[in-house]
Amino acid sequence: MGRLPEKNSLVDIFRWRVEESSNLIVSKFNNRELTYSEFDSNANRVAQGIVNEGCEPDGRVAFLAKNSDLFFEFLYGTMKSRTVAVGINWRLAPPEVSYVINDSKSEILFVGKEFYPIIKEIIDEIPTVKKIISMDEGSEWEDYIAWRDRFDDKDPMLESNVEDDVIQLYTSGTTGHPKGVQLTNRNFIESNQMVEKTWGKDWHEGSANIICSPVFHVAGANMGVMGIVFGCKNIIIPEVDPELILSLIEKEKIELALLVPAIILFLLNHPNVGNTDFSSLRQVLYGASPIAEDTLKKAIDVMGCDFWQVYGLTETTGLGTTMRPEDHDPKKGKLRSCGRAYPGIDIKIVDEKNNEVEDGQVGEILIKGQCVMKGYWNKEDATQESIIDEWFYTGDAGYFDDEKFLYIHDRVKDMIVSGGENVYPAEVENALMAHENISDAAVIGIPDDKWGEAVKGIVVTNKELEDKEIIDFVKTKIAGYKCPKSIDFAQELPRNPSGKILRRELRAPYWEGKDRNIS
Repeated sequence: MGRLPEKNSLVDIFRWRVEESSNLIVSKFNNRELTYSEFDSNANRVAQGIVNEGCEPDGRVAFLAKNSDLFFEFLYGTMKSRTVAVGINWRLAPPEVSYVINDSKSEILFVGKEFYPIIKEIIDEIPTVKKIISMDEGSEWEDYIAWRDRFDDKDPMLESNVEDDVIQLYTSGTTGHPKGVQLTNRNFIESNQMVEKTWGKDWHEGSANIICSPVFHVAGANMGVMGIVFGCKNIIIPEVDPELILSLIEKEKIELALLVPAIILFLLNHPNVGNTDFSSLRQVLYGASPIAEDTLKKAIDVMGCDFWQVYGLTETTGLGTTMRPEDHDPKKGKLRSCGRAYPGIDIKIVDEKNNEVEDGQVGEILIKGQCVMKGYWNKEDATQESIIDEWFYTGDAGYFDDEKFLYIHDRVKDMIVSGGENVYPAEVENALMAHENISDAAVIGIPDDKWGEAVKGIVVTNKELEDKEIIDFVKTKIAGYKCPKSIDFAQELPRNPSGKILRRELRAPYWEGKDRNIS
């Protein structure tokens, strides 16, 4: 297996890492540093606390807070108690937060100060939650550190099974409700091996790794998990802040970073970029949405390090394909590709009849491997629709070139990716249609230089309305990042004979002249 030991669970790999790197720094958040040994001790207390609160193995424990070092000791603590960490997207509106908590049947809720008002608003709607713990001071609930430190720092040493769920992350659904993706020990163990053979080969004990993607996303969670597995010093920031990222790259001698294309663009456009010393940076991973070739070329030139593109989904533990630094040479003509399959992953492209297509032909991308999720929590029908004969149907359309480099062409399921966030039109359309003066609505993604795609609403109204009035209304229903950035008005919407909105027809004018249908 290489540098990593063969274990049956992610928690056992973490325990091994603590033994190997006990006195090294595992995390830095603001001015707070923690060694691997201290991290282990805190996680033991969290595990003892979770068990003390009455949570049984496989029970769900939710986290609603911005990034911090405390998330990872919470995660390690859930693993040690054999419970499952549920990451809640803190951009969600109150009804959506309530839905995730109830759907997951979470028994304990850890909440950051920014989200106290949301929880107070929905507290009567989340009956499964028997304990709320505040990650910061100044609330009516017990403070996290005080709660944690009430318990013994002895490891419960509960035996984990390879098929146990470790993390449950929620991904948007085409029906308007998010789905809980069950990621298991097997998923993470196999992913560790795939990563070790690719971009992880450059990760070493003590390497400074910045975590700036939200931990409720598989990207942010993975950067922390892999950072710990490989013994890194993980520099964690609450949320994306280009100025802070640039300063930390220089101050903390950051070596490793995962940056979505929107963040890369923000960094390149920041006035401090020209004065930033990037000499410590060895590797940038990028993915989650397409990147403009000019932006990529400029980033490689400015940052002067290895770039690895990564393509994957929450349902595949974030893995699918990766493009190596040597393939970023513009002369190779691969900059629009997202690379080749990781070792241990099979990918094929199929047409509407499930027949595999030839290289160069566009079809739906299917992924097979031990990184594919166990399933969608309590949604057996959705699981069976998405995983057939071990193949996961991604909903993305793409094609292979003659060297098996994968290119993403479009989205089979109409999903919009804006700044690395997945937005499903049906969910936004439902929110628009809740307005009493909107009789019909469609949502599409249009090209946007900053975000890759921007959400546009097209509405039919029975009364004269202003754009801002509609957008403000939608913001009360769903997360801000999902809301339309602009509104068009129409007399009627194009539909096929069965009544389905012809989104491709609506998208066409905005994507005219583009060589692919995503930005």
